[in-house]
Amino acid sequence: AGSPRHEMEVTVRLGADRDGHIRGLDLYTLSNTGAYGEHGPTTVGLSGHKSIPLYTGGLEAFRFGYDVVYTNTMAAGAYRGYGATQGIFALESSVNELAESLGIDPTQIREKNMLREGMKMPAYYGETANACALDRCMARCRELFGWEEKYPVREMGDGKVRTAGVAMAMQGSCISNVDVGSATVKLADDGTFNLIIGAADMGTGCDTILAQMVAECMDCSVDDVAVFGADTDASPYDSGSYASSTTYVTGKAVELACEELKKKLCAIAAGMLGCEPEETVFEDGCVRKINTDERVTLAQISVKDQVANDIAAVATASHSSPVSPPPYMVGMVEIELDRYTGEVKILDYVAVVDCGIAINPALARIQAEGGIVQGIGHTLFENITYDETGKPVESNFMQYKIPTRLDMGHLRVEFENSYEPTGPFGAKSIGEIVINTPSPAIANAVYNAVGVRIRELPITDEKIFIGIMGGR
Repeated sequence: AGSPRHEMEVTVRLGADRDGHIRGLDLYTLSNTGAYGEHGPTTVGLSGHKSIPLYTGGLEAFRFGYDVVYTNTMAAGAYRGYGATQGIFALESSVNELAESLGIDPTQIREKNMLREGMKMPAYYGETANACALDRCMARCRELFGWEEKYPVREMGDGKVRTAGVAMAMQGSCISNVDVGSATVKLADDGTFNLIIGAADMGTGCDTILAQMVAECMDCSVDDVAVFGADTDASPYDSGSYASSTTYVTGKAVELACEELKKKLCAIAAGMLGCEPEETVFEDGCVRKINTDERVTLAQISVKDQVANDIAAVATASHSSPVSPPPYMVGMVEIELDRYTGEVKILDYVAVVDCGIAINPALARIQAEGGIVQGIGHTLFENITYDETGKPVESNFMQYKIPTRLDMGHLRVEFENSYEPTGPFGAKSIGEIVINTPSPAIANAVYNAVGVRIRELPITDEKIFIGIMGGR
């Protein structure tokens, strides 16, 4: 009854010089859309478009191809990460293999080749990375995690070893030239504000974040902003809460609506002050006549709004972006692996994320932590198998295992700011990128621990143990 991730088989070929500079990259994806074509054509594209650009730094040539097939299995759909997760698992795992083959530290090979601010991304629709702190994310993550101390394999006795793995990721902030965000901001009859939006808060905290934007624009307390959530009969049109787009797209619509509302409030206040609107300025939650101390408060304007007034104290704005600036992330994981059983325990996970300017760092951190745990789940536990008729074998949470608080280890998340000029207050997205680093990082750590390459998710105890035993 859900919308599961597309099963993908990704083939990666890398070409690099002996110093670890990646010159050529070839990625091909075979995607299983299931019994229907839901999101089949679009999801597969992100497996390349949101993985290959990570290595724009030294890349001279790349190729990306894909095929999508129907099968008599569960229909796939839109799931957090939307194809980028699969492509990043394959490419990041391949880069870790390349680093091992060349005898280069996997963090250093990334520093040699990673995308940096100002670079054009031919594999990402030709966009330019105007806001990119990926290099600072890697440096800070190494420091915070203690990479030099944790990366070497350490024997802990009784068959247990500890080591670390690394991966980096990117995503997007909307579907460029498609997504539409809208917002209506209205002055209430007591001088506070109503915000009416069409984006649904699915638990991401977008109601709070968008209210914060109104408060910032209108110089008021966030407590003075009442949010009315999505109602298709009353809300302005919004594409919806998907594609990591709400803060970036709808947030910009909020910003634009507030600017328009300020003009209308100044026009109303100008009539009260006996001057032209151009002679007023909105500041500190009031409208002041320029070069004087004469001013009217929002409460006074709200009264005037109801008496002999022909200017509505309400503004609606819509926004669509021609670009989709990527957020970036580096993740590092420390594991303990039991050679006798193949069991993997997550000890420590550190992530440093560049989501532009974090509007609400607490909510952004919660998003990151939740996405990382979700990524740990699909890496180590969650699996779908089918019987001979194409019916899923897993039918309950005893068979389909998801991680608990005891499975996530110690989680630490920090942010490296960049300023995205097309986003509201410099913000980019964070909703989806955070699921993308656990799988390649954990796979890298498993190989470091026991020399077994697991190229198919989930990385179960049984697969590791069979690999240790040499396939016997």
